[in-house]
Amino acid sequence: MEILLNGNTHQLGESLSVAELVANLNLSHQAIAVAVNRNVVARQHWEETRLAPNDHVDVVRAIGGG
Repeated sequence: MEILLNGNTHQLGESLSVAELVANLNLSHQAIAVAVNRNVVARQHWEETRLAPNDHVDVVRAIGGG
């Protein structure tokens, strides 16, 4: 299965949840936001949100500052 991750093609072996994708990218313990097809997915919904072929996924890291 193929998705577009931050603008680049990314191959997945199977359909994953957002939580599984974040874990596979080793980003589980970082302050990030995830959007699927331009819709922000709240962290409490990562487990239940499944990725589909050709989904556009954006992962953004939070940066502190002011």
